[in-house]
Amino acid sequence: MTQPLPSLQPSAAPDLTDQVYRALLDAISAGSLAPGQRITQDELAAQLAVSRQPVMQALRLLKKDGFVQDAPQTHGPAGRCRGLQVTPLDTAWIAQVYQVRGALDGLAVRLATERRTVLDPALLTRGRDAVKRGDIKAMIDADLAFHTALYRATQNPLIEQSALLHWHHIRRAMGAALQADFVREPVWDEHEAIARAVASGDVALADALMRQHGQQASHLLSTELNARTRAVTPPPRARKPRTSQLRGHRLLA
Repeated sequence: MTQPLPSLQPSAAPDLTDQVYRALLDAISAGSLAPGQRITQDELAAQLAVSRQPVMQALRLLKKDGFVQDAPQTHGPAGRCRGLQVTPLDTAWIAQVYQVRGALDGLAVRLATERRTVLDPALLTRGRDAVKRGDIKAMIDADLAFHTALYRATQNPLIEQSALLHWHHIRRAMGAALQADFVREPVWDEHEAIARAVASGDVALADALMRQHGQQASHLLSTELNARTRAVTPPPRARKPRTSQLRGHRLLA
């Protein structure tokens, strides 16, 4: 069952569009807004307790970034589009993103190991606590925090900037894959092993562990995403529309 989106407080920050963008991106990453799900401007505005304007602007940004796309029209001439839907996950694209990320992570871990960087143990604690709570958003955020700490340890800002270019797409794939419990804990065992190798100054070991970590993550994500795609069956035509597709709600074109 789709989880409701949290209400936002307009007074919390001056840029409400950014708040809406981040809230929707979090929902897409965590699977609350599922791949292929149709979305309406009016319904999202109601759930977030904001006006339609920031939602419209946020959806335009999400479309530009590839997280939402034109939805195919279910009635009328074939090929026409009406409204928006959450962009379906593309496992081939995710694999390509991981190829690039793997190269950057390898460079980062080698440079950080040469400095014998001691990563904050709280990074690992944060990740394991998120796993215990079953909080997928917190797991994803903790994963980003761990890798970002490695990037910053290199003292080369270009590594972090480059690695984060496609992070939101990785977040999305992780949000889908982390629905499976067995995927969660091993990630933090691998992170802990990498952190120990980095602190010891063992460049060869740290590099090998990071490469293995990236390959396993890419494989697990692809496997889980493919399994989830195969499990999805199209709804019958007579099925009652979701709340996000209620008649009378205008879809953003």
